[in-house]
Amino acid sequence: MLKIGIILGSTRPGRVSPQVGNWVKEIADKRGDANYELVDIADYKLPFFGDAGSEEQIKNWTEKLKSLDGFVFITPEYNHSITGALKNALDLAREEWNNKAAGIISYGSTGGARAAEHLRGILGELLVADVKAHPTFSIFTDFENYSSFKPAELHLNNIKLMLDQLIAWSGALQTLRK
Repeated sequence: MLKIGIILGSTRPGRVSPQVGNWVKEIADKRGDANYELVDIADYKLPFFGDAGSEEQIKNWTEKLKSLDGFVFITPEYNHSITGALKNALDLAREEWNNKAAGIISYGSTGGARAAEHLRGILGELLVADVKAHPTFSIFTDFENYSSFKPAELHLNNIKLMLDQLIAWSGALQTLRK
């Protein structure tokens, strides 16, 4: 069975990515088509790219990535892009990302669309095939008081479509890694 990591792309205090990630995982687990797990980059205490003396943290991170067949990125939009923590986590690995698939879920004032577009370019360089379906959440309408995730029901179909595409592509790309 495929292993899909739901990567939480924010590490700041008060972040809402764990709420979004838990909601997605709850939906995904009901499908029975893969093993889904939350992967919180905050748990890895990743150093900045190029810092010396942090081999153990990087090794733990790359080993986790190696064990996964695909990814769902939960990314907020910060200053029209992804978070620095997510960019750093992407940069700390190379081959571990290659020939895998990813779905992107974004949120922000414009649904995080600009962050998702930046993430797509980075993923392309890392040989990660991103799927077309892209659920977006508005910080104004899908979060109560900007902090409590209350997604509109209309998002459910887009989440399911993204997961359908992710499973299909992750399975197909698995053959390239054998």
